[in-house]
Amino acid sequence: MADKKPYHHRNLPAVLREVTAELVSERGPAGFSLREVARRAGVSHAAPAHHFGDTRGLLTSLAAEGCERLTSAVQAASEEPDPQQRLRACGNAYVRTALESPGHFAVIFRDDLLDGDDPALMEHGSAAFATLLASMEALRDELNPALDVDAAALMCWSSMQGLVTLAPVLAASDDEHSVTDLTDAIEGVTSMMLAGFLPR
Repeated sequence: MADKKPYHHRNLPAVLREVTAELVSERGPAGFSLREVARRAGVSHAAPAHHFGDTRGLLTSLAAEGCERLTSAVQAASEEPDPQQRLRACGNAYVRTALESPGHFAVIFRDDLLDGDDPALMEHGSAAFATLLASMEALRDELNPALDVDAAALMCWSSMQGLVTLAPVLAASDDEHSVTDLTDAIEGVTSMMLAGFLPR
């Protein structure tokens, strides 16, 4: 595949992350090199190493950017005042962000490829989960004082990531499937979770 037209270098680290996200989306996290990132971005071969050190540093920065995008989307969804509708909005925000940033989400959970002690990764990753926890605390206050908010948040996160993974299957299964089906799936999973959060 021929390299794309070189980028205009507005913010070079951001451009290098963008190129990396494209390559990861096309080939997976192991399908690129720093030299290829530099070549596609139209910069010197030394540029990625100068800004990120090595492949691990570049992927860590990409994951941190993905977590930042996720945090922004989930925080915006959390402005919904009704706790149950807020959970639905957060679920849709998670899936939408993941599908819009496939290269980022291909590495977010790859601890073997990332520097887990990176401050930006820790900050943005924690902020996304903290926002979800706050939504679960609101649900606890409305639905069930005994709700385990940590377990509920983990269930929600895992369920939405599962739907992200299944999205290509839904899209490819037949001509009738579309984003509408994914939206219905999010609604169905969310409704089941909400039912499970009620007192027994």
